[in-house]
Amino acid sequence: MKRASDILRILVFLAAALILNFPVIATLVTSLKSNAEIARNPGLWVEAPTLGNYAAIFDAAGRFDVWTFLNSSLVAAAIGTILPIIVCFPAAWVMARRGVGAAILFPATVNLRTLPLIVFAIPLYIMYQSLGLLDTRLGLGLILAVVNLPIALLILVNTIRDLPVDLEEAARMDGASLPTLLLRIVLPLCRPGLVTVFILGFITAWNEFLFGLMLTTRDAVPITVGASFFFASGGGGVEWGVAAAIIVIAAAPPVVLGLFMYRHIGGSMTTGAVKG
Repeated sequence: MKRASDILRILVFLAAALILNFPVIATLVTSLKSNAEIARNPGLWVEAPTLGNYAAIFDAAGRFDVWTFLNSSLVAAAIGTILPIIVCFPAAWVMARRGVGAAILFPATVNLRTLPLIVFAIPLYIMYQSLGLLDTRLGLGLILAVVNLPIALLILVNTIRDLPVDLEEAARMDGASLPTLLLRIVLPLCRPGLVTVFILGFITAWNEFLFGLMLTTRDAVPITVGASFFFASGGGGVEWGVAAAIIVIAAAPPVVLGLFMYRHIGGSMTTGAVKG
């Protein structure tokens, strides 16, 4: 009975994994097929695997510069990930330890993430136009940092609340200044929370499409927006193999990061869960 139960559990798991990941599997399989095979074989098997679709994407004579798309995404995602950590870490400590802003500013900031991003589209575009930040990686990175601020503040506040206060009091008794206390005592203890903020922030920033589409046109186009260009129908229609390949490339960095770091995400997301 135990063996049958284990087999049934494995089958259910495999079925669930296949159903949930079917779009990903179908896209990956399509990227490995030639145009002729895609037309005659729409199934999930590949008769003659080819990397020609990936080669076509990075062809120097191609229609789009994929390397520029990737570089723009990397720079903007780095700004949008690191800046919230720099801003939210001291703010989270003040809120968690001194209670400053904990009653109003903290919930107001966290609740901003519940609003649809399209609400900020028109005023943001007008502001960026006046500041000369349109179609710049800095401008895109700054708005991605704002998008990541609520979740960064939420995680770091809960992480600091869960730290023992005795360590900080001992450091103060030894004459530690506030910068020393934050950088040498609190910061190392917050490493799991910081890692989680970095991972979630990078994934969110990398996958952002709306602001990339709205605020960039040529020089700072991220890979998520650049991938959509490959769906523009030419004289022969959409090249589905190439389109699938660019989707795989666009999705690869956050997927790989998430797979390698998922334990950190799970561990930190439960930190402070009881305390709220």
